[in-house]
Amino acid sequence: MGTINGIIAGYAIGLSLLLGTILGFVIFSLKRYLREGKVVQAKESAKRIIEEARKEAESKRKEAILEAKEEAHKILSSSEREIRERRSELQKAEHRFSQKEENIEKRLETLKGKEKEFTQWEEEAKKGREEVEEQKAEQNKILESLSGLTVEEAKKLLLKNIESEVRHEAAKRTKEIEAEAKKDAERRAREIVSLAIQHCAVDQVVESTVSVVPLPSDEMKGRLIGREGRNIRCFETLSGVDLIVDDTPEAVVISAFDPIRREIAKNALEKLILDGRIQPARIEEIIEKSKREIEERIQMEGENAALEMGVAGLHPEIIKLLGRLHFRTSYGQNVLQNSKEAAHLAGAMAAELGANVALTRRAALLHDIGKAVSLEVEGPHAIVGADLAKRYRESKGVVHAIAAHHGEEEPQTIEAVLVQVADAISGARPGARRETLEGYIKRLERLEEIADSFPGVEKTYAIQAGREIRVMVKPEEVDDLLSETLSRDIAKRIEEELQYPGQIRVTVIRETRAIEYAK
Repeated sequence: MGTINGIIAGYAIGLSLLLGTILGFVIFSLKRYLREGKVVQAKESAKRIIEEARKEAESKRKEAILEAKEEAHKILSSSEREIRERRSELQKAEHRFSQKEENIEKRLETLKGKEKEFTQWEEEAKKGREEVEEQKAEQNKILESLSGLTVEEAKKLLLKNIESEVRHEAAKRTKEIEAEAKKDAERRAREIVSLAIQHCAVDQVVESTVSVVPLPSDEMKGRLIGREGRNIRCFETLSGVDLIVDDTPEAVVISAFDPIRREIAKNALEKLILDGRIQPARIEEIIEKSKREIEERIQMEGENAALEMGVAGLHPEIIKLLGRLHFRTSYGQNVLQNSKEAAHLAGAMAAELGANVALTRRAALLHDIGKAVSLEVEGPHAIVGADLAKRYRESKGVVHAIAAHHGEEEPQTIEAVLVQVADAISGARPGARRETLEGYIKRLERLEEIADSFPGVEKTYAIQAGREIRVMVKPEEVDDLLSETLSRDIAKRIEEELQYPGQIRVTVIRETRAIEYAK
């Protein structure tokens, strides 16, 4: 039983294995079949898709070919049409060129004919010129025999006559132009200068380079000199001036090149005379006090001048230099007064001409600033003043106007010219300056020498204190028109060689006298 059961169990197991194997094979075969069926379907689907794509691509290619052919046909047609148009234009241009060529050939033929005519005319003209030259030579011989002059001599005579006529015409025309210009210029200048001077009325100058201090008595003069002259020596040493006590009765003369020292000495001497205690210690104390007072006065004078002229923003050192000009004189004219007067004049003229009034007035007020240090610094005061203005940061226009007011630099601006003119007007007005007798005589002599140096001048006279020079000419050498030229040349020579304030009038006088005696 057990064996049978075992055998049955073994058969059952084997049958189970067989059934499992068969079932596995069936399942595997079924899966394989299913997989192979899908692959076949996929291949058929792909084949179908490829075939459709090929057909569509072929269709697209044919359409593209057709479109390209159509586009090429259009381009070809357009090109052919353009070629036909250009060919037509070329034909027309060729036709025009052919016509022009024919016209040019016709003109060439015409020119050749005219050239032949011109050649004939030229030959005839050449023969005519030769005949004229022969006739001219014969006429020249006849004229030489009749006049007794050669051709060269006749030419010189003719040129001389023409030159004289031209000179007279030029002098006449120059006279007319100058008369018109002077008429307008003098009228306008008089208006401007008169308006400027109306705003600036000043007193005449009576300054001096020495100071005189009156003494109450001769006893005070002795006290001032002191025992063995110790007081006067002490005073002169401390003040830096010279005291002259013997020339003028009841007065002491203070002499010094430096006007500031002279003013300090005058102030100190007046205080000593009022105090009466004249001794070396007191002299030293009074002089120191006077120095402080004069320094304060210098500052005050500079500030007052700047305030009066309406000039603001000046450097403190510039104000001190302006104050020092109050004690400085030039040809007897107070320099600070001259500066203020020039500032008035320049400002008024600048307003009339439309120039920079503030700059012009400022430059005119400072134009003589270099004179404040003339004893310490060498050189022309215009250049020294310009350097000072530049050092204290004045504007370029002010510096240039200061440097140019006496001609050390050429004026480049209208403001510089106005400062120069205002300074000349201030110095030239009556009573403004005094001139030494020696310098005055030398200036008159030099004026007459300049006029006498011109040909045709017979005698010259400097009159009106050198404001006018009258020139007598020889009538047989200088005619009326040349008199105008001579006066202009003399004036120009005076401007180049002399320095003078204002202006000098040159008058040329030509006088012809006819004298006969009745017998």
